[in-house]
Amino acid sequence: MKHIICLFILVFVTQAYSQGLTTQGQLIVNSRGEEVLLKGMGPGGWMLMEGYMNQSAGIAGTQHEFEERLVELMGQEKTDQFFETWRANHFTKRDVDSLAKWGFNSIRLPMHYNLFTLPIEEEAVAGEHTWLETGFTMVDDLLGWCEENEMYLILDLHAAPGGQGYNADISDYDVDKPSLWESEANQDKTVALWTKLAERYKDEAWIGGYDLINEPNWELPGGTLLRSVYERITEGIRSVGDEHIIFIEGNWFANDHTGLTPPWDDNFVYSFHKYWSKNDANDLDWILPLREQHNVPLWMGESGENSNTWFTEAISLFEDNNIGWAWWTMRKVETINSPYSITLNDGYQDVLDYWKGEGEKPTEEEAFSAMMKLADNLLVDNNFFHPDVVDAMIRQIETDETIPFKNHKIPGVIHMSDYDLGKNGFAYYDVDAANYQLSTGSFQAWNSGWTYRNDGVDIEKNEDDVNSNGYHIGFVHKGEWMNFTTAISEEGSYTLNIRTASEESGGRYHLSLDGEAITTSQTSAATGGWTDFINNEITGIGLTTGTHVLTLHIDNDIPVNISSIEFEKSGELSSIPFTALTGETSNNEESLEITLSEEINLETLASASGSFIVSASGETVSVSEIGVSEDKSRTLMLKLNSTLNFEDEITVSYTGTEITSSTGNTLETFSHISIVNLLPKRFVIPGKIEAEDFDVQLGFQTENSSDDGGGLNLGFAHLGDYADYQVFVTGEEREFKVDLRIAGLSDEGNFGFYLVEGQTEQELFTIQSSPTGGWQTWETISATTTLPAGSHILRLKITDHGEFNLNWFEFSEAILGTNLEFDQVLIYPNPSSGKIWLREGTFVSYSILSLAGAKLKEGLIPETQEIDLRDLKVATYILKLVSQDGSTISRRIVLRN
Repeated sequence: MKHIICLFILVFVTQAYSQGLTTQGQLIVNSRGEEVLLKGMGPGGWMLMEGYMNQSAGIAGTQHEFEERLVELMGQEKTDQFFETWRANHFTKRDVDSLAKWGFNSIRLPMHYNLFTLPIEEEAVAGEHTWLETGFTMVDDLLGWCEENEMYLILDLHAAPGGQGYNADISDYDVDKPSLWESEANQDKTVALWTKLAERYKDEAWIGGYDLINEPNWELPGGTLLRSVYERITEGIRSVGDEHIIFIEGNWFANDHTGLTPPWDDNFVYSFHKYWSKNDANDLDWILPLREQHNVPLWMGESGENSNTWFTEAISLFEDNNIGWAWWTMRKVETINSPYSITLNDGYQDVLDYWKGEGEKPTEEEAFSAMMKLADNLLVDNNFFHPDVVDAMIRQIETDETIPFKNHKIPGVIHMSDYDLGKNGFAYYDVDAANYQLSTGSFQAWNSGWTYRNDGVDIEKNEDDVNSNGYHIGFVHKGEWMNFTTAISEEGSYTLNIRTASEESGGRYHLSLDGEAITTSQTSAATGGWTDFINNEITGIGLTTGTHVLTLHIDNDIPVNISSIEFEKSGELSSIPFTALTGETSNNEESLEITLSEEINLETLASASGSFIVSASGETVSVSEIGVSEDKSRTLMLKLNSTLNFEDEITVSYTGTEITSSTGNTLETFSHISIVNLLPKRFVIPGKIEAEDFDVQLGFQTENSSDDGGGLNLGFAHLGDYADYQVFVTGEEREFKVDLRIAGLSDEGNFGFYLVEGQTEQELFTIQSSPTGGWQTWETISATTTLPAGSHILRLKITDHGEFNLNWFEFSEAILGTNLEFDQVLIYPNPSSGKIWLREGTFVSYSILSLAGAKLKEGLIPETQEIDLRDLKVATYILKLVSQDGSTISRRIVLRN
């Protein structure tokens, strides 16, 4: 009896454990009841080729087309040999070992049915199923590798019998044959295949579940047929005693679950996919209710094909919402956004060129040699590894900390493409760091050179024979930067040789160490071409020993390519003069930072403010206070008596002798040092703001607008959605009229505008829009509000339910104390070459203000209504008019040559 009890317990424990993963309410748990958050990777083209991964999209996008073209070139036998080698090399135990070491806990295997069974057209007896061992053996091998690494294997039917979607490339659909949805025989074979797989793997603990059909994309009204096929597959799986999780994808690339609710099984997960959209906090609001309503888990079964920034954002979003994920894909031909890139060999390129009609037909032997070389290039040792991709998906989810990409040493050479590993804004800053085309309506390249790394930094290949690693950075923009953790072994004065190339001169950049400049802003010269590199020598750069962070800063938008920097010690620190190096705007509109070459003696600053001359767009701005940054002993802080604007061209001069260094050296005078203006772009009020030109937003989506002027409009609004805009209000606090361009089908929209400071929102006004009869039927509604002068964050926020579209909003001057309508005021010509006239005669005086609010000119308005401004330089100004009753109005005017 004891033996029977022990046997019963053993069987019970084995069966419970063999289930591996199961669902428990909204969680996925293991056999011990512990929650498992799936972190997976897909092998990609191991069992199923998709043309874009082989660089054959458009010419041999589907696997059957690829095979047919190869047979035409080199015959069936050689083609079969190529595919056999492809499958042997594409994904191996070494890959699984690597995934486990990196931190992944699961693999989603995209399967092609034709490795397991014959197509219905090739069955000797209609309705029967011939089983092929190739696919099952591949799964067996992979499952064994997974078990050794304690990783879960999720089987994904990526190419179902007949093909499951109009997008043929992803399912190997042949338009000349019936699809899965058009053929009951294909549906029967699909059910039989899953039943066979379940029978074989029902007791395998490391099978994580079954993803029944990848990305259906077919007209399936109401989801009725889709659900029917899913239910039949489920019934087949359960009929053999298999209790593994069933993963269910919706129609239209996994995301339309119409007709697929409620769940029909007790061990059930809804799956969705996500590509190329924003990763805001509420970006999953469309799918989360599925989990809440039906008390089942969600799984993000496929994503990728974007930048490292997007990867980190998206995975953080999934994990913050307790959703497991699987990425696409482990390797592709000539890619940057997979862990491994397969080299495109010359012979294979010749094959592709022939298929495209751009090259001669290779011989049979040439084609075979080329394809076998491609298959050999699949091996890990022949791949190009992208550690930044893995780092973005695993480590960067947990921390903002940066780590070195390469071990940089000074003296020595630092390659600009080898900046530190980490997030945008921490290891580097680039203005275009991800592609959000489904949210923005337009594709955005992140690495415009499409090589070496998958960050926002734009990297290109070069053949420079001096201090090059084969790559350089380019496509630069003002304000971008890259960090390099560097070990400096010798203190002293250094000479730098910087390799640059450009077709035009004028690109500017500088270097800093631990946040303080060590060079002046350098100006690049035209070299004759974007890959014609020259040396740019800088002398007298002081460096101290230790581990430091070197930063390359881009100071303007004129393009320059930079390959490397060589550091050579040339003298002692004492030989370096005490000079100003570079300057930039601070993190507000009222301060400047100027970095000097030595530590500053604080006691010498008290009387020095009068020795600085600051010019902003030609206007002198006085200095109210001078100090030193708390954490930067070489950086002067100049506080100004006036506000700066992002468009200002700023220079600083120093004419005094007061300031000395901590070593007693006197600061050399300097004249018109150019200040890098890093102030954010702000919309000037009065003025018009396009709704899609937000600084940041949460929840909105953009779409093409048919309103006058075209462009994009905001839409798909929900309660709590918001969009923030950086604005600058000229002049003084006053009242504005606000016109808003809206459209809506049938609902009223409720929204408001707020000024935001930190976490505080100050309401300006709320307004309700009425239905206009269509999502692109546009009307203008109006409100009034008072705005204080200066720089602000203006927030548009949805305050109640109701959907509407917003194209633009415009702030114009409201008239107080008179019935004069704003639109009656006419100033002409505008732009003007120096003289303007007013149509209305009710104004008695005027003043001219800079965009920063400084009064530049004032006077009475003559009877001729003419105002002479020829003494002002070419620029944009604010014209403030005062009426007889004391009310005012302001308009922007432009003076030009």
